[in-house]
Amino acid sequence: MKRVQTSEQVSRSRSVERLIAGKATSDGAGVKLTRVLTQGLQHRLDPFLMLDAFGSDKADDYIAGFPDHPHRGFETVTYMIAGRMRHRDSAGHEGLLENGGVQWMTAGRGVIHSELPEQQAGVMEGFQLWLNLPARDKMCTPWYRDFAAGDLPRFATDEGAEVTVIAGESHGVAGAVTREATAPLYLDIHLPAGGRFAQTLQAGHNAFLYVYRGEVEVAGNAVPVQRMAILSNDADADGVVIESARESRVLLIAGQPLKEPVVQYGPFVMNSEQEVYQALADYRDGRLT
Repeated sequence: MKRVQTSEQVSRSRSVERLIAGKATSDGAGVKLTRVLTQGLQHRLDPFLMLDAFGSDKADDYIAGFPDHPHRGFETVTYMIAGRMRHRDSAGHEGLLENGGVQWMTAGRGVIHSELPEQQAGVMEGFQLWLNLPARDKMCTPWYRDFAAGDLPRFATDEGAEVTVIAGESHGVAGAVTREATAPLYLDIHLPAGGRFAQTLQAGHNAFLYVYRGEVEVAGNAVPVQRMAILSNDADADGVVIESARESRVLLIAGQPLKEPVVQYGPFVMNSEQEVYQALADYRDGRLT
């Protein structure tokens, strides 16, 4: 793991605007999960559309998986903390997502895919993030790539943080994926007891973090486990400083808002109702490929 000598310099941390508990729900063929970023937060957290957290050691909670279903108009980023999931899609892509790996899929003009567990027992845990596409790219050619855990850039700081850079750039380390229009930053940060991590953030970019182990503090505000903290867009803040009194793990996600209309109907996210109607018709008539 690469070691960086100094932290990024943040003169004033963003504060916590509010905490979100998420909603227990199920998706696919009955997979139990928590929807942390819901549809009602899409405008506030543009360009992000959804964040689901799933985790269970009970096979009945996940074994049915996500059989064939369509997508159009956005990207999905699946980060597997533990477990094995097989991806297949109508564009001919196939891959096995395993412990610590990431699956990045651009649905573009349309893809039908399945995500099915390749385990009968044990823990399955991870996250799926939906990232919007700009209007100009919503009908682009579908794209897919698997990143094994060993392929993801990582670094450690002198202040004890160990960081996986899924997207964007942190402390001079480029992530596995970059996107010009939305400029996503996606970090998995592991902090020891007494740890600290500073990350610069672009002014105007929307940002949030999700604690999935332990508890952290941001600008004097405690963020407990299984809570999302929406970070304020303070004009004079140049980043975020995350501190932990005990061992903790947290996702930090930020991006450049598209400031375009969002019209979502289930797995289709477009800019107008007419475009959603067209997506439904294309799916019904077998043209969504």
